[in-house]
Amino acid sequence: MTKAILYGADYSVYVRIARMTLEEKGVDYELVPLDIFAAEGIPAWFLEHHPFGRIPAFEHDGFRLFETGAIARYVDEAFDGPALQPADPRGRARMGQVAGMLDAYGYRAMVWDVAVERLEKAPADEERIAAGLRQAETVLKVLTSLKAKDPWLLGDQLTLADLHTAPVIAYFLKVAEGRDLLARFADIESWYSRIAARPSFARTEKAD
Repeated sequence: MTKAILYGADYSVYVRIARMTLEEKGVDYELVPLDIFAAEGIPAWFLEHHPFGRIPAFEHDGFRLFETGAIARYVDEAFDGPALQPADPRGRARMGQVAGMLDAYGYRAMVWDVAVERLEKAPADEERIAAGLRQAETVLKVLTSLKAKDPWLLGDQLTLADLHTAPVIAYFLKVAEGRDLLARFADIESWYSRIAARPSFARTEKAD
């Protein structure tokens, strides 16, 4: 069996989700660096792996995938290691709900509207940041309402819901506004401390 290949950049939240999944499963993989924001643009060859020119893309034994959720589920089901999806239909549905919520409502608000806007724009658009924080507050409220009493989001089993959420929160916490808001949600802050202590989190952290 050939080594799994992941195409993408280490700064990407979605590449990190896929990498954390590979790490948690103990998969031997290669990260092929690909910067979609490079001045020269997206290389033509990459469009064979992802026709929309986004990251990550994945390849294993000639089987190609794009879309992070599909990659994560494939990695969980195709490789040995601890199961990262609940066994019951309701648990899997909740896992999909958490990931879908982050994709639809959390990622842009928390990463782009707050963190990137504050870190990379001068002057920053304060109205955009404020709107992003309002959306982020709703996301954190919903995560709190959905979180099980056990250590992880869905219970005592680490799942793809945790791995999908952690990189988004990590980017949000790059700025003071994100840290201040998370501090108001003790259950999620405690959960984040646990997942941030895992080797998969440390090994996929971008060096500044």
